[in-house]
Amino acid sequence: MDQRDVTRRRLHNQRLRGAPWETPRQVVRGLAAMQAQEQAYAKWSVAQRTHGLVLADVERALAEGAILRTHVLRPTWHFVTAADIRWLLGLTAPRIHVRNAHRYRELGLDDAVLARSRAILIRSLRGGRHLTRKEIITRLEEGGIGASGPRLAIS
Repeated sequence: MDQRDVTRRRLHNQRLRGAPWETPRQVVRGLAAMQAQEQAYAKWSVAQRTHGLVLADVERALAEGAILRTHVLRPTWHFVTAADIRWLLGLTAPRIHVRNAHRYRELGLDDAVLARSRAILIRSLRGGRHLTRKEIITRLEEGGIGASGPRLAIS
């Protein structure tokens, strides 16, 4: 196999060549996860793997929760589907928590704070509710959890 074959296969497997996906959810699900640190480029990357989708289609998929932007693979942003988030977190969270343990200690995020935060978030998001990051910060702070600065940075 030469370099051209490798390139062709990569383009095909990444769906940058050949049959496109039809929806943003299909794109992200087909790739399992997509790097989304730079959100504008990540949205473009999703649309690039389809035929005829525009920015509004990708933003709608995000707003509706069909695709999520989260820190599932490492402490950078990735797109994943709602259907895949649980198994991906189950697979990656133990390693990520070990890597982040020192930073958690610096930020005062011990088991008790994380458990209280989790309870607040579960209550706040129950029933398929969606909240912005600013709304999440407000809910955490109302529950006595400091969420300003690096604990839950705005980006």
